[in-house]
Amino acid sequence: MEEGEGTKPVKKDKWEIARVLLEPVGGLLTALAVALVGFFGSRLIQQQQQFDSNFRLYSELMSKREESESSLRKDMFKSIIDSFLKPGMQNSSLDAQLLNIELLAYNFHESLNLKPLFIQLEKSILSLKNSTEKKDQLDRLERVAHEVTRKQMLSLEEAGDKFDRQIDLDSLKLSPGGLVLEEGSLTVKTSTRLYRIVALEADPRTKNLKVRLEVRTINDSLPENETPNIVEFWVGFFDFPMIDNTRLSHDQRCAVVLMNFDEYSIDISVLGFPGSHASLREKPYFDEIIDNLRKGTQ
Repeated sequence: MEEGEGTKPVKKDKWEIARVLLEPVGGLLTALAVALVGFFGSRLIQQQQQFDSNFRLYSELMSKREESESSLRKDMFKSIIDSFLKPGMQNSSLDAQLLNIELLAYNFHESLNLKPLFIQLEKSILSLKNSTEKKDQLDRLERVAHEVTRKQMLSLEEAGDKFDRQIDLDSLKLSPGGLVLEEGSLTVKTSTRLYRIVALEADPRTKNLKVRLEVRTINDSLPENETPNIVEFWVGFFDFPMIDNTRLSHDQRCAVVLMNFDEYSIDISVLGFPGSHASLREKPYFDEIIDNLRKGTQ
């Protein structure tokens, strides 16, 4: 009998069988995975390219839009200013002058100090002999000022703080040294300050109020020996808070805003806000910029 004759065949190990069966499946899965990665990778690249293309298109459109708006505002500004400065301006109708100052105030109130134009126009209106026309024109001029003040205060209150006070005119007349109002505190960012206001004098004809403002820091984050800010000034309806304000330390501002003036009382608001929300013409001092940069790196 030959060797090996009559012996049983050797059974293959189950792991070997599994390997034989799964090798083709593994190759198929590998090919499928490569295909899926390639497909989704290609889709992702296409989406990114589409996003970049859309972003560039959007940036170009916004840039062109800003250029167009800047050009329009420049032409509008030049046309309106020329109407005030050109010879013979005083001979133009008050309606035309009021319309021009409305256009200036509503479009450029954040960057221009319009108070001189308001005062000049107010003088022209007060010189009118017709009392009815005088009242109508003054009311229109004050409405423009109130609307500008309202817009600016909405913007400043979001970033700062405010409180309101009322001044009784009879009490002011009986206070020759000035009427001391209740003190108030305002907190802007990490700085809390105490505001003391003294009403000194009121002018019913021009609806202006003279005040003395004292500002003192009362929290521990600023030096205790910081000298208080004490200023005296007149405030009227044409003093807008973004433009007419008092500069404080640490790039902050405060403003006293005349809200109402009638025969019995005066309403004022006191605003505290960051210097970054002041008018576009207000620039921070160099040391304030360095201080802000230093704080940002800490």
